[in-house]
Amino acid sequence: MKVDNAVYPKGEQLGEAIAKGSNGPIVMVNLLKFKDKAAYKDGRADDASGREAYDRYGAEMLPFVKAHGGRVIFVGPVKSLVIGNVEEMWDAVALVEYPSSEAFVKIAMSPDVAKFGVHREAGLAGQLLIQCTLAAP
Repeated sequence: MKVDNAVYPKGEQLGEAIAKGSNGPIVMVNLLKFKDKAAYKDGRADDASGREAYDRYGAEMLPFVKAHGGRVIFVGPVKSLVIGNVEEMWDAVALVEYPSSEAFVKIAMSPDVAKFGVHREAGLAGQLLIQCTLAAP
């Protein structure tokens, strides 16, 4: 299995999220890999770690998600790999529930999110974002 972390989805991935998603609640599994040092595109001087920059994003994103009907289920650091093998582990995992696939895309593409998303981009080396439904397959 090949794994490619990315910071942003490809255009077709968002469309697929809606097409294969659910009109009911979904959970997004975030596997997060942080940069050692935050790197802002605007060149601002900042001594923050990637994790600290991402935490700035989270401090604004989590209330935004809640205000739009979502909720954070779990956020925590990755400690060890119990089954399988990967070249490099992720640093943290977050599980976030959204009212629907369409609601997730609407939140993610919001101009408000773009304003504080600079911290996400500055802090993330990459991630995997996996959409799951709450109902049994």
